[in-house]
Amino acid sequence: MPRTSIVSVALIALCSSVAGCTTADPTVYSGLASAPQLQPNTQDETGRTPYRYKGHVDWRQYNKIIVDPVTVYSGSDNQFVKIADDDKSLLAAYMQDQFTQKLRTRFAIVNAPSPGTLRLHLTLTGAKDTTPVLGPFSHIDVGGGAINAVQAVRGREGTMAGSVSYAVEIYDAPSNRLLAAYVTKQYPNAMNVGATFSRLEGSKVGIRKGADALLADMQ
Repeated sequence: MPRTSIVSVALIALCSSVAGCTTADPTVYSGLASAPQLQPNTQDETGRTPYRYKGHVDWRQYNKIIVDPVTVYSGSDNQFVKIADDDKSLLAAYMQDQFTQKLRTRFAIVNAPSPGTLRLHLTLTGAKDTTPVLGPFSHIDVGGGAINAVQAVRGREGTMAGSVSYAVEIYDAPSNRLLAAYVTKQYPNAMNVGATFSRLEGSKVGIRKGADALLADMQ
């Protein structure tokens, strides 16, 4: 049997249940300030955002936002998979930049609370980088491509690809009242081959998608 076929068969066997190629869905992290308010999100069918809280809020009442420095979660229930501390810091800085730039298109970015101001707190709770060699191969190979095609239709993550998990907590800045919160996991489309060639690109794609999703929620 050709070497590529052997690798293909091994890959399919490893990913037949897909669980071996993906990370667990985010949980209600015990160290979050919003943990007592988070409830199962029955409207989520993909597992991306399994827990959410939303109070009575009209986003149109707000035109300014404070973006807190991103926190790297240190609780024992974190979901970092072999991610070095330097990489956690890099992803946190990238998240800070991407969310700030995206929200700037809707809100004025400010540093002090006043009427009509939100405060956003982001907590990086987990990440997984792309598996070297197998990540790109699993998307190019015929067997791996078939698995990823199914995953793409289901809205699930691809094989051997990177992902990022984080918590979003949004407050009314003057009163510090929690308005909304959720935990989520973001990752590239399962057919996005380009996101597998760089070790952290899958996590970065997830961060960019998460920033887009938050902005859409707050329109």
